[in-house]
Amino acid sequence: MEELICSAKGCRNRALWQLLWNNPKLHTPDRRKAWLACDEHRESLSSFLNARGFLRETVPISDPDRLGE
Repeated sequence: MEELICSAKGCRNRALWQLLWNNPKLHTPDRRKAWLACDEHRESLSSFLNARGFLRETVPISDPDRLGE
């Protein structure tokens, strides 16, 4: 399995978190998209999604049953 990298612009750190989200105007309620985050960017990426009402859940990468799209 290749190393998962943080989704923050310009970041090359290993991702430790999945920020599971959906846009209710575009996605069904059960669909989950995923942004990946390192510890350094977890809060800023979460804040961005949460401000738009998109953030649904944050889970560790180590939980393979919860992988988003």
